[in-house]
Amino acid sequence: MKKIVVLTGAGMSAESGLKTFRDADGLWENYPVQQVATHEGWEADPVLVTNFYNMLRRKCVGVQPNEGHRLVAKLEEQYRVTVVTQNVDNLHEVAGSTHVVHLHGELMKVCSSRDVENPRYWKTLTPDDCEVAPGTKAGDGSLLRPYIVFFGEAVPNIGVAAQEVSEADILIIIGTSLNVYPAAGLVHYAQSGTPIYLIDPNPSVGGMLSHVHHLQKGASEGMKELCGLLMGE
Repeated sequence: MKKIVVLTGAGMSAESGLKTFRDADGLWENYPVQQVATHEGWEADPVLVTNFYNMLRRKCVGVQPNEGHRLVAKLEEQYRVTVVTQNVDNLHEVAGSTHVVHLHGELMKVCSSRDVENPRYWKTLTPDDCEVAPGTKAGDGSLLRPYIVFFGEAVPNIGVAAQEVSEADILIIIGTSLNVYPAAGLVHYAQSGTPIYLIDPNPSVGGMLSHVHHLQKGASEGMKELCGLLMGE
């Protein structure tokens, strides 16, 4: 069974009505990034950061996967599929994808602020219980913090993602430009000659490679077309 790796960015979730962080009216709201998405911001005011991510979770809980998410999951009927996502939502999992690598963390998880990558202290929140009271402690006695890769922190799964891409028979990139890292870096781990499909409505494709097939459409429309090619539908 051939292996597909799907790399997704903000454009994947935008069709579900989930604003991206960097939009003018996006998820950052009126908060400076330094306050809510850096280790320094967390250290300075963990109550503010905790409440900010509580607010983001409330916004995300009502959001549903779009057809693009569902069609990515459907690929598992005929392929081994790994999704590598830059998004912190869980829409791929809700849509049915079973192997998802999150590069920038997971909004619905919290962790130890002392030992972020120790799974013993991870807690997955639910739609019915998606808020963390400021001051709540992890199992190691440190404050629970969002399981988000803050600016300036290492991306722990980048090596995992690179390995996955290197093993891909087919690489699909959705909703992120080849101008933007880490997508631009990960694409170079694909084996020579690996077919690469880029689904993005933006006509400007950076670093155009000869074996990139650009479907200039949104996530759902592009995945409909691609599923027709890959699954004979």
